[in-house]
Amino acid sequence: MPRPSIYSPEHEEFREAVRAFLAKEVVPYFPEWERAGQVPHEFYARLGAFGLFGIRVPEEYGGAGRTSFLYSSVWTEECSRAGVSLGGANTHMNLVIPYILRLGTPEQKRRWLPGMVAGELMGCIAMTEPETGSDLSGMRTRAVRDGDDWILTGSKTFITGGINADLIVVVARTSQHENRRRGLSLFVVEATRPGFSRGRKLDKIGLRATDTAELFFDDVRLPAENLLGEEGEAFSYLTHNLVQERLGIAVSAQVSAETALRHTLDYVRQRKVFGQPVASFQNTKFQLATCQIEVTAGRALLDQCLLAHERGELNAVEAATVKVYCTEMQNRVIDRCLQLHGGYGYIRDFPIARMFADARVSRIYGGTNEVQRVIIARAMGL
Repeated sequence: MPRPSIYSPEHEEFREAVRAFLAKEVVPYFPEWERAGQVPHEFYARLGAFGLFGIRVPEEYGGAGRTSFLYSSVWTEECSRAGVSLGGANTHMNLVIPYILRLGTPEQKRRWLPGMVAGELMGCIAMTEPETGSDLSGMRTRAVRDGDDWILTGSKTFITGGINADLIVVVARTSQHENRRRGLSLFVVEATRPGFSRGRKLDKIGLRATDTAELFFDDVRLPAENLLGEEGEAFSYLTHNLVQERLGIAVSAQVSAETALRHTLDYVRQRKVFGQPVASFQNTKFQLATCQIEVTAGRALLDQCLLAHERGELNAVEAATVKVYCTEMQNRVIDRCLQLHGGYGYIRDFPIARMFADARVSRIYGGTNEVQRVIIARAMGL
């Protein structure tokens, strides 16, 4: 019996449009983008014209005004099925634009959102620092008042979309508190501001078409109107938005595992060893049955969390749970699938090899899975 879908006919109509767009506009060019280490900036205008970035943005700022996160989920699913990653597009759509929508003043929204919806102004978020990973409270980047302005100084690393970004949402310490979680603020930095510079485009194991950068802020002068939200409240803002980020990571991980299983089923039916299809061996059947069990459980948990998020009820513990389960399941499934490919599984010409390399970071970004376990344990009273 087919599994009931959490998606409406409107979501499925969008899925068909996304699938056609990716097949025509992305898949043929993706190997070139992987070699270049980034998606061309001008491509994002095509995503803007397609309507991707404005799905959940009010019409007054050029968007479609839809509220459902499931449209973003459909996009992530179809990218994962097609085996492509589009640089900072997901960060721009699912993190940066929501920050502007939730925290921006009417003037800030008018200033930035139309260009962001059009794909002309790409955004990234700069949290991680060279000596501060998942521990946001250890932030060293500072912003100091100078009259009506702020002077921003510091550095960030592992910034997804940082090479192509035109707007950077930066987390900086604006005051000292005994509680280190207090005193952090958000600023929007235009890439044209004096004192801002980009360092290396980092050479990663996987997700090679996603530009990941070092960013530097050398006494960058910002007007007061570039403060996003209330001064000193960044930690609570980040905690709120990390729920959706971790859910998005789980979506990608789940579909990646499902796609790996589908590729492997096709492969083992065609590949012969000792004169028999690899699929005929008992070990193959057991390994793939285990994968099927795992992806089925992952999909059930993910759908439950997606529906909770649609209702506005998904909390940090649930987001941590689905992120940990789906990313660790993804890595287990892809590892088994690669093994069944034998030596070919280690060759990048085969999708499973690229999926293996891309999957490893899912247990690290968005807050390491160790940090997620801390969140879960704390909720258990431990």
